[in-house]
Amino acid sequence: MMLHKGTHFVLDDELAVGLFELNFKSPDQQSRRRYEIILVKRGDEIAEYRRDMGLAKKYKSAQLRIPSLMVHTVGELRDIANHARMYPPYDIREITKTN
Repeated sequence: MMLHKGTHFVLDDELAVGLFELNFKSPDQQSRRRYEIILVKRGDEIAEYRRDMGLAKKYKSAQLRIPSLMVHTVGELRDIANHARMYPPYDIREITKTN
């Protein structure tokens, strides 16, 4: 298991390793919540930022995993995630439906 240092902030123009939106149980174990997790390079190490986005059931989109590998900024990855949430991927049942 790889451990990362934590950080309390990320900057929109900072290069990112990746952005993830994942559902986990809340700290009190009473609900499932969606968390934004962003990995950035700080010095020679990877730092992890987490933000609670609210109840997981309010999100219709699937959980997101957007790799960047230091090509995209935090702001660009957040834009990609916002777009993915607004326009979820196609439903395979619609594509395979026959007339």
